[in-house]
Amino acid sequence: MKIQISDDARHWQTVARTYADEYLQPHEVDAELNEGVLPKAITKRNKSRAIELGFSGIDVPKRYGGSELPMESQVAIWEQLGRVTNALSWCFSEPQKWMFDACTEEQINEYVLPMMRGEKKDCYAITEAGPGSDVASLDATAVRDGNDYILNGEKWYVTSGNFADFFWFQAQVPDEHEDALFLVDQGTPGIEITATPKFSHSYAAHHPTYLFSNVRVPVTKRVGRAGDGMAYTHSWFRHERLMIGARSCGAAARLIEDAMAFANERIIDGLPLSEKQIIQFMLADSATELYAARLMTYEAARASDRGEDVKAQHSRCSMVKLYVSEMANRVADRAVQIFGGRGYMRENVAERFFRELRVDRIWEGTSEIQRLIIARSLLKRGLDGM
Repeated sequence: MKIQISDDARHWQTVARTYADEYLQPHEVDAELNEGVLPKAITKRNKSRAIELGFSGIDVPKRYGGSELPMESQVAIWEQLGRVTNALSWCFSEPQKWMFDACTEEQINEYVLPMMRGEKKDCYAITEAGPGSDVASLDATAVRDGNDYILNGEKWYVTSGNFADFFWFQAQVPDEHEDALFLVDQGTPGIEITATPKFSHSYAAHHPTYLFSNVRVPVTKRVGRAGDGMAYTHSWFRHERLMIGARSCGAAARLIEDAMAFANERIIDGLPLSEKQIIQFMLADSATELYAARLMTYEAARASDRGEDVKAQHSRCSMVKLYVSEMANRVADRAVQIFGGRGYMRENVAERFFRELRVDRIWEGTSEIQRLIIARSLLKRGLDGM
């Protein structure tokens, strides 16, 4: 199902597809049956190849050694990486452009560039038990004490915390009546893991709960300036929501292809299963929804590349996250049904995606939060302003 994309995006699409097919996909079942973990040599090889191909620098400004790809090309990459289960594409870090806008040169050299080189990995300590997706109502605090800040708060779902070298910790600064981000090294006194919950998916990356108790960090670890507030967190959300859309498109495409191949080979009453009209309807609905999802995802990416109004971009990324994540879940459900009993086996791609894709309707803002964002934008700006 081809849509019109730039030559650059098409090039990166091919590079990412080859990498996904040759380096990642062959290890999905092994990872699934081993709690998401692959042999260290394989993980190291996959990470090295991803960095060699330039994936860790796609959003990094050229002046820092990155390729600073258009968002359209970044979507093309993550769409192909999204075809793979078990989060095997998480083997490399990916610094984002907002980090270079927000961080000082010292912070960039100490934290961000080492991520691009594969020397460090980050994690986000933002979500809390109470506010959940409402990051504007966090309870965590950062109180100034001389040349330090003292951080307190409990953070949930700190994805990849078990692999991370440092945190992006978000807290309210009471004296300034706004939120701020802080860079916090793993192992700083006062940080404690209180839980490592098991989740539906089989990922090597865990999502621990961390308690920050009187964690002292120097003022030089604060990201941005007073008054920046949530600006950089919003940038992160826009980026992540768009890439969830991209990965969901890739997942849906793989599911449709594999389900269709099975339906063509499976013989029922002397005819391929694909000859049954109900199966054709499932495939037709899935292909139609994927077409709409790809058009919407790539157009949102191109709007970002055109530099359109950031508030309009924010609502568009929410639309992408909402529609495409829910589309992929519907496709996964149909694929399980087409595979029948085989689709309920963990070695089957439909079963894995059926579990894995469910969280895309939750993290980075639930579907309900996206609907609120979209509705508020519509009421404030009207259709043309979105």
